[in-house]
Amino acid sequence: MIELKSAEEIGRMAVAGQFVGELLAELSGVAAVGVNLMDIEHHARRRIKERGAESCYWDYAPSFGRGPFRNVLCLSVNDAVLHGLPHDYVLRDGDLLSIDMALGIDGWVADSALSFVVGTPDPADLKLIEATEVALEAAITAAQPGGRLGDISAAIGQVAHSYGYRVNHEFGGHGIGRTMHEAPHISNDGRARRGMRLDPGLTVAIEPWLCQHTDKIKYDEDGWTIRSADGSRTAHSEHTVAITPTGPQVLTRRPTPAADTDEPTRKPAAAA
Repeated sequence: MIELKSAEEIGRMAVAGQFVGELLAELSGVAAVGVNLMDIEHHARRRIKERGAESCYWDYAPSFGRGPFRNVLCLSVNDAVLHGLPHDYVLRDGDLLSIDMALGIDGWVADSALSFVVGTPDPADLKLIEATEVALEAAITAAQPGGRLGDISAAIGQVAHSYGYRVNHEFGGHGIGRTMHEAPHISNDGRARRGMRLDPGLTVAIEPWLCQHTDKIKYDEDGWTIRSADGSRTAHSEHTVAITPTGPQVLTRRPTPAADTDEPTRKPAAAA
């Protein structure tokens, strides 16, 4: 069942969304060459506890996982794109890291993800990240009241194909609100003007993700981490968005980073 949220309820989701955006921005600053993935995970655990929030990932046990997920972040490196299990790995120069996080505050949930390069970037990696970010912005623009779900999917697919990438249909966006995963499913490719109507009050997580040279995936032995089937690089961008009478409202925007005169430890693509 799809629950349309009131303006007040969207406002409560926005509280969770603001914290998700702020914490993701903070974590992207923590991540650097020489930093262990588990240090990033434990930093997030401390901040979530301090805020009185609840992770949507902890004890999450869908059909495709192997046992409950016992972390608050998905940390996916290089050819890993979704559900990356935090583990004892020290980030190296040029690694492409995707951080995905969903949490709840006072019963309302928000979900967001970003990808970036730590250290020296490869232009091909920056292009891949940019494609997911541009696709996300196009999908948000397409999420207009009175439109159709296929408008969002078509916008993502059009951008992906324009960059020369293929699109996997197995995982995509989803409804969100009181829980992390609600109806409807949002494919990352599709046909415009098809599918359910986008009514005000609908809240969704839109999340284009791409592999550099394939649309096929494989799973690690941990049962969680999803990688490109051919070992090529991957990227993932996501925002929680509310459909309002006046247009889409992004609930998980990240704060604009302050100018830094020091040598950067990572080089992001265009801001999501």
